[in-house]
Amino acid sequence: MKIVKSLKLMVVAAAASSLAMSVSAQDLKGAGSSFVNPLFQKMFSQYTAAKVDYQSIGSGGGIKALTEKTVDFGDSDAPLNDEQTTKIGGASAVLHIPMTSGAVVVTYNIPGVTAALNLTGKDLADIYLGKVTKWNSPEITATNKGVALPDLPIVVIHRSDGSGTSFIFTDYLTKVNPDWASKVGKASAPNWPAGLGGKGSEGVAGLVKQTPGAIGYVELAYAIQNKMPYASMQNKGGKFIAPTIAATTLASNVAIPADTKVSVTNTDNEKGYPIASFTWALIYKEQNYGGRSKEKATQLLKMLWWNIHEGQKFCEALNYAPLSKSAVKAAEAVLKSATYDGKAIL
Repeated sequence: MKIVKSLKLMVVAAAASSLAMSVSAQDLKGAGSSFVNPLFQKMFSQYTAAKVDYQSIGSGGGIKALTEKTVDFGDSDAPLNDEQTTKIGGASAVLHIPMTSGAVVVTYNIPGVTAALNLTGKDLADIYLGKVTKWNSPEITATNKGVALPDLPIVVIHRSDGSGTSFIFTDYLTKVNPDWASKVGKASAPNWPAGLGGKGSEGVAGLVKQTPGAIGYVELAYAIQNKMPYASMQNKGGKFIAPTIAATTLASNVAIPADTKVSVTNTDNEKGYPIASFTWALIYKEQNYGGRSKEKATQLLKMLWWNIHEGQKFCEALNYAPLSKSAVKAAEAVLKSATYDGKAIL
């Protein structure tokens, strides 16, 4: 009888423990960047302290969702712009926490051509301006001697949604081509001079794969997962650099300001890949809003703390660059500035 009673007590204790865990563990919701989605899906599948539901809807969508307070965190490949900052409550309302850095690659579908092409930033911008329209144009053949490029129209593919990947891409084009800078500039949802739009990095990759002659831009992981070729880009030093983890890390190894908002496109590093960027998780600095509990706010910060520490081990296998020591230190300081009722959470 004592054994049966003991077993019953163990069952009750186990049930109580399970209930306590379900009550204390907070489900977290995030949305935004498709650029970081492959990494986040891996991270959150391995994070055991809470269930994290992340929706890959583009950086613009993530910022909108955070502004409307329908998610616990957004993610964007571009810092908030002035209009977004005003809508969300001002410059001090939201914290930017770097999660990783990655490469935006130029991918293409040229029947019969599997070689990694060499492209200059000027020529890439001219393609997206609609000025260079054939794959065998003199501009492209000049940097790809020995590659038999066909007399095939270039079909420009770009993002149709507000996108941090587009911001990174156009930030780079703005730095390397004055014509692009004056006519289009950098933006998450620019007024594209030419081309077809695809929703998300997934949509762009799909359109490029199914369209002969297409050119597009996606995060490196999407190109590798879809077995798509991608170009080596000419950097500021004149060298054509492939988008490796090492080259992305070199581009991202810069001084990090206190607010962590920094552009690393068109890097000065002679071995760095020129179309690279951080991606940032976005949260409200003051976490007591909309009836949120302190427990949920704490769980959110603990999850992001895990991302910038233990979670970094998943970066390289998915073709992202782990945060540098200086970036981790800056991210820690930003997370420690988050408050609940004006008091630090961590």
